[in-house]
Amino acid sequence: MILLTVLFLCIISTYSASVKGHTTGPSLSNDKIYTFSYTAEVYVDRAKASLKKSAGYRISSDVDVNLLWRNPDNDDDQLVKVTIKNVQVENVNERPAAKNIFKGKNTEKIIGKEYLAALQRPMVLELARGKVQNFYSYQNEHAFTQNLKRGLASLFQLQLHSGTSREVDISGKCNTTYQVRQDQVTKIKALDSCEIEKTGFTSHNKILDVSTKATSATIYVLEDSFFKSIKAEENYVFFLNSRRKTNAKIVSKQRLELKSVQAGPGLIAGKQAAGVVKTLDSNYVSMSLVAETVKSECKKCPSLSEHWQSIKEYMHPEKLSKAEAARSFLSFIQNIRKATKEEILQVIKSEKKELLPQIVDAITSAQTPESLEAILEFLDFKDASTSILQERFLYACGFASHPSEMLLKSLTSKFKGDIANEEIRETLVIVMGALIRKLCDREGCKLPAVVEAKKLILNRLEKAKKDDNVKMYLLALKNALLPEAIPLLLKYAESEEGHISNTAATAIQRYDPSFLTDEVRKTMNRIYHQNRKVHEKTVRTTAAAIILNSNPTYMEVKNILLSIGELPLEMNKYMLSMIQDILQFEMPSSKTVRRVLKDMRSHNYERFSKPGSSSAYSGYIIRGPDISSTYSLDILYSGSGILRRSNLNIHIFDRNAQLHAGQVVIEAQGLETIIAATPDEGEENLDSFAGMSAILFDVQLRPVTFFQGYGDLMSKMLSATGDPINVVKGLLLLTDYSQEFQLQSGPRASADFQGGLAIDISGGMEFSLWYRESKTNVKNRVAMFISGNTEVDSFFIKTGMETTLEVETTLDFISTVQFSQYPFLVCMQMDRVESPFRHSVTKYESLPSGRRYTARKGTAEPLAGCEYPLHQENSNMCRKVFSTASDSSSSWF
Repeated sequence: MILLTVLFLCIISTYSASVKGHTTGPSLSNDKIYTFSYTAEVYVDRAKASLKKSAGYRISSDVDVNLLWRNPDNDDDQLVKVTIKNVQVENVNERPAAKNIFKGKNTEKIIGKEYLAALQRPMVLELARGKVQNFYSYQNEHAFTQNLKRGLASLFQLQLHSGTSREVDISGKCNTTYQVRQDQVTKIKALDSCEIEKTGFTSHNKILDVSTKATSATIYVLEDSFFKSIKAEENYVFFLNSRRKTNAKIVSKQRLELKSVQAGPGLIAGKQAAGVVKTLDSNYVSMSLVAETVKSECKKCPSLSEHWQSIKEYMHPEKLSKAEAARSFLSFIQNIRKATKEEILQVIKSEKKELLPQIVDAITSAQTPESLEAILEFLDFKDASTSILQERFLYACGFASHPSEMLLKSLTSKFKGDIANEEIRETLVIVMGALIRKLCDREGCKLPAVVEAKKLILNRLEKAKKDDNVKMYLLALKNALLPEAIPLLLKYAESEEGHISNTAATAIQRYDPSFLTDEVRKTMNRIYHQNRKVHEKTVRTTAAAIILNSNPTYMEVKNILLSIGELPLEMNKYMLSMIQDILQFEMPSSKTVRRVLKDMRSHNYERFSKPGSSSAYSGYIIRGPDISSTYSLDILYSGSGILRRSNLNIHIFDRNAQLHAGQVVIEAQGLETIIAATPDEGEENLDSFAGMSAILFDVQLRPVTFFQGYGDLMSKMLSATGDPINVVKGLLLLTDYSQEFQLQSGPRASADFQGGLAIDISGGMEFSLWYRESKTNVKNRVAMFISGNTEVDSFFIKTGMETTLEVETTLDFISTVQFSQYPFLVCMQMDRVESPFRHSVTKYESLPSGRRYTARKGTAEPLAGCEYPLHQENSNMCRKVFSTASDSSSSWF
């Protein structure tokens, strides 16, 4: 029995030593050289385009693989030598000789003699249970050639049973799923799970941002326990959320196919892998399989100063509503991001006064530590003479696409210091509110700088005594949208008057409905129904809008409808228009409103036939597959026919997000004494005032005052030039997306999308006592330029695609009121002029020597102008206004 047992063990031992296939990973035969053909391809093109016309390149070679050592105690532990040879570089698609950048250049000239030699030096892999435990190569090699080797080495990583694992390869540490079917294995790598050093940033708002979809799959075919073929493919697709037709893709393919198996060198004896490697070559060192970061330097790029000189002609104030201004702005930002503090200061200190505001826009929008240090050193907030530059800096901070904690900390420090201009002080704290919100949206609410800024605003608001200071901090909270600020806002909305209560109410209106609790709705109901005190119309109508937009109850809607008929004349008409607009535009509360209207006490002719000129109307600007854009225009008059408030809003929506793209509010109060009229209830003691407030891309700007007080009004009436007052003018960075991606084949890929806006918003309010007419005019002139560059930088070649979009347009909102008769004649117009729209796609390949291939395709088409429809009553009124038009238009004031 003992003899049989010994014999059985000997047989098993002999079988284990001679038969391959029992290992848990791929296994090579002894004394063999496996020769493979290897290709690594890169394609760059539009998302749905065929790869046959893509830009790109192919690296092809032979690869020799042989077994160096097998652990005598564990067949699963192997050292494998991998040698790349016969390297070739060529176009990924066939191309005529005139368009072939590789023509006449051999591989050594393309890659470089030193780099080619490094690429062809062997690497050694330690494979244990199918995974690469150690990657051995030469320490002083260039990171790019090492990454090409890592890309090939990562293909050798495989497990022979189905399941998931957390694997380390060139892409980082990634979640990987294996599906095994006989001699074929499919490996799916979740690229979004990979832990690897990442650089870049995204835009604050999703609508202005870029979406990415990444996939990776590798198919292995095995023969005799080793690879017969390996096919790997990665896809990265990028979509501009606001226009998914603007897209790009990067495709990386690898293929390893067995060509032959020949006799090779024998195994190296040894007990440990590390010792065997040192025996082979003492210069080998163990390295991480995760890719190293490679940065290529631009040798012929212009300096920041040289670049500025080439674009400055497009940055003059009179050209800021042109697309070329936005294009130059974006390119300048890209160069500033590469510049030092000293280079930035050199440009800004040497330029003329008229161009400085545009330079400040660009430096601030660059959002690098160097650019922030440079602009803060240049600006002196103790000097009132440079307040224009200070304001442009602050607004650029407010529109920052990815603000840092350091930026908010710097502004808080400035606010605590000496500021010569009080308007700059007000703008500063308002912008701080915008930065608080952006940082909180990125889960940064607990950052020390954010906590300090929140505490400063809330504490100073509670201690503020002057109305101007109270309003300043309320505007900051209107940007910050802090949940903890709601009780304070409710207090000021209900207990104060004039600007204070109105600012607090409109701040609450900006909160997401999920924050509008029962307590908020109770307070808004008290304000609207005047349960505790008399309120002016603007605050009451804002309170009603908040109630109706926050999932109102049946009784809340019913009480609002029952109040119509008991309200001041123009407020009656305004509330009727608001209810009709909710029904017509299918707003969230429309179902509840329809339920209430089934009750004849709420819905009857007496209520719904009230006369007046005030109105509220909403409509679509765009209804597209990607985004929709709506406009709402409401206008409220006093009982004497003078404009009380006009409010134009533009919102942009997609399936998951929304953006308050713009709001222009013109308000007037206390003007009844000028035409000997009686003020409405609750407005008897209001000072004469007219001004404009604007929200731009979710940021509340500092309001602009046309006149304050009767004396100021009369002075400006006598000295009026008819010129509009500028509300905002400058260059804004909207879309700002920059990401880098490690391709499995070795190169580094990048995607950069920037969108710039050159904007000029102006507005004015005019009225004629002689002709008893008033007119408000808001002119929005904008030019937008979007650039997307998707590139693969392979050190010795760059290939990529650039996509550009540009459009210029003007949107005018004009409101004309004739109050020489009753009822008043009111005409509102919202027009968009014809706009040129241009789109281009450029694919390219370039060598460091300067040889370049480009293929460009562009389209240009006009976007027809239009007059946006408002309600039918407005159309009828406009006919009367223009039919009775006189020469009064040339006799303002």
